[in-house]
Amino acid sequence: VVETCAPKGIHVMVEKPLAVSLEHARTMDSLARKHGIHLLTNYETTWYPTNHKAYDMVRRDTAIGDIRKIIVRDGHRGPKKIGVNSEFLDWLTDPVQNGGGAVTDFGCYGANLSTWLMNGRRPNSVTAVTQQLQPENNPKVDDEATIILTYDSATAIIEASWNWPIGRKDMEIYGLRGAVYADNRHALRLRIAEGYDGFSEESYTLEERKAPYDDPFAYFAAVIRNEITPAPHDPSSLENNMVVVEILDAAVRSAKTGKTIHLKK
Repeated sequence: VVETCAPKGIHVMVEKPLAVSLEHARTMDSLARKHGIHLLTNYETTWYPTNHKAYDMVRRDTAIGDIRKIIVRDGHRGPKKIGVNSEFLDWLTDPVQNGGGAVTDFGCYGANLSTWLMNGRRPNSVTAVTQQLQPENNPKVDDEATIILTYDSATAIIEASWNWPIGRKDMEIYGLRGAVYADNRHALRLRIAEGYDGFSEESYTLEERKAPYDDPFAYFAAVIRNEITPAPHDPSSLENNMVVVEILDAAVRSAKTGKTIHLKK
């Protein structure tokens, strides 16, 4: 799509992740920059008001102090069990077309949010373990992945699964003084530490964000009209999603080799 659209000056938004391989991502990045087009990536979680509230609490209000740990969990029972159509199922469970199974399909969410929260920084290392717990449904790809990202002063743990009995997209952020829990799209909790294991807690039920920040198509249109300029490391940005693909590439290699992958500076 980008190879066709970029030379014609047509802006592009793709569904997550940006690309199925680092090679493809680099080609897309080069074409977008050469031809001056916007190349955005859509994630369902980009439009969650809880994730933006959590970001503001952590990065703008510094409510919990410096980040030390991020945990992101995404997934469901698996594409076959939730009844996706046959064409989509074939694509999701094809390691060539999808780049992997759950490690790609749901690992990208945590990589995207972690990159955003860490202000675009690439992790120092990526370690991943993948499993195939439903071989009868996903014979060619993994359906369970745990990815660990290390930064200079923080760690991110991404739990991507096609085996959660209840579908989920949630996040926990731990700092020096407390923690933020984005439990789902609308429910968020802030805990501030008190003593050894005590805490004060505030709970929030958030409404949808105001247009065009509540919908991918409205947002994309606003970007094209120059009404919005995405920040360099926003969840939809090309810069963020190049890091995401690099993380996923390293995660797949780590899982295959059983080794931690150290990213080049």
